[in-house]
Amino acid sequence: ETLLNLKQSIEDTGAVIHSVLEVPYIKGNKVRLVQLLQNLVGNALKFRKDRIPEITISCKEEPGYYRFSIADNGIGIAPDHIPKVFEVFKRLHTSKEYPGTGIGLSICKKIVEYHSGRIWLESTLGAGTIFHFTVDKNLPVK
Repeated sequence: ETLLNLKQSIEDTGAVIHSVLEVPYIKGNKVRLVQLLQNLVGNALKFRKDRIPEITISCKEEPGYYRFSIADNGIGIAPDHIPKVFEVFKRLHTSKEYPGTGIGLSICKKIVEYHSGRIWLESTLGAGTIFHFTVDKNLPVK
């Protein structure tokens, strides 16, 4: 559903999307999980400079939770900016460089917390970013 929602952006950028989904089904709020994935994949499409985006979406089962990873070959994030990315309205670029409101990743963090998980990232400036998040396997129905 996420990729269908982003179909036009994927086509416009010529993005190559790989998915390695070892888990066929997880419990959670579908609307919120789609929003979370759409935000992370959308950022990978947006923060790319002049290269064709290459994005890998993976999910695997681990003890007690499911771990998702969204890896890209985008612009990356400087190490001193990493602690700020999940703060609301903290933009790392001007809106002229990259459009947006500065709330997307803070919403991602709230969605992950709603699913009793955590979110973090690894990044190399100029080479790309991997966002990881977990979702508790034993979520109560909310």
